[in-house]
Amino acid sequence: MENTFGPGADRSDLAAAVARDGYAVVRSAVDADTLAAVATDLQPYLDAAHTGHEEFMGSLTKRFGALVAKSTAVQALIMHPTVLAVADHALLPSCAAYQLHYTGVMHLEPGEKQQVLHRDTSVYPFANPCPPLTVATMWAVTDFTRQNGGTRICPGSHQWTSDRAPARDDVIATEMPAGSVLIYLGNVIHGGGSNRSDNARTGVALHYSLGWLRQEENQYLAVTQEQARTMPDELQELMGYSLGSSNLGFVDHVAPKDYLHGVRDPSESNLSPTGMSERVDGLQRFHVSHTARGLARHYDIDTD
Repeated sequence: MENTFGPGADRSDLAAAVARDGYAVVRSAVDADTLAAVATDLQPYLDAAHTGHEEFMGSLTKRFGALVAKSTAVQALIMHPTVLAVADHALLPSCAAYQLHYTGVMHLEPGEKQQVLHRDTSVYPFANPCPPLTVATMWAVTDFTRQNGGTRICPGSHQWTSDRAPARDDVIATEMPAGSVLIYLGNVIHGGGSNRSDNARTGVALHYSLGWLRQEENQYLAVTQEQARTMPDELQELMGYSLGSSNLGFVDHVAPKDYLHGVRDPSESNLSPTGMSERVDGLQRFHVSHTARGLARHYDIDTD
């Protein structure tokens, strides 16, 4: 598979590949102990989960989210420095801070059909192409192969116009060993493959978005404040307990992380911390010259 990197790859090369082609794979991005801890944390929830009840989610796919609260091992994946380096490169030109957007397990059982191809960013009313709105990752808890439903992607589709539909030859399947991660931009056309193997395919999806967008998964309800207070500062900030810009996201004129830790007096909090104004002044600005109605498109393309 093209755009495949080793765990020690130069992060600038990795970020450049994602910017150019919309995706990259980092093989063996975590060690066996971390992978085993993730699998152990998730197993009770997999055992309790039910398969889907509608076509898009998959009738033979188990899904569940709120992984920050459910798995300490997954928290380490969320803060993985290689992934965050790519997110920095893709998202920080357009926001002062980005945030955790979605967490979820996608467990495809044998016999699952391929998912329709789609863009994650269709939840927002921006026509394609546009600057990156989200960065997505799919962590392989089991091996990903063409046979067992490895994520299908359309390289370069982040640069297509919204009215261009993919052809069969535009689609490739992600193949990577357990412990690897697929990183892709949210406006890349993609979807789950069909599982024609005898074993389940398990992945952990962790997405990041511009700090001024609404998160797909509400982290403030997924994780209690009591739980959040015990988590690392970096994770708290990624969850959204940080300012999205100067004065963006405060509570009663107190910065959100200060409020989380008991500060109630605005004079004891800073809504424009050091460096924030400079970051805001340096942002790329979205120029919306016109608007037009458009559909959130799905593409049913058989690549088996």
